[in-house]
Amino acid sequence: MPKIKTHKATAKRFKIKKKSNKILKRKTGQGHFNSRERGKTTRQKRLDVTISKTLSKTIKKLMPYSK
Repeated sequence: MPKIKTHKATAKRFKIKKKSNKILKRKTGQGHFNSRERGKTTRQKRLDVTISKTLSKTIKKLMPYSK
């Protein structure tokens, strides 16, 4: 059997926690136009967000060796 290739764009965007097996991603909207937002909003954008169960199945298929 040949090896399954890892989808590199997915591997760069998502991180799998080892113990809890949850998938984390960065919160969207951090690129530009951040000066007009409140301080609370910019602080909240620094935090990582967990992914839903339905999306996590597809991400785990794209990243087979990150367990």
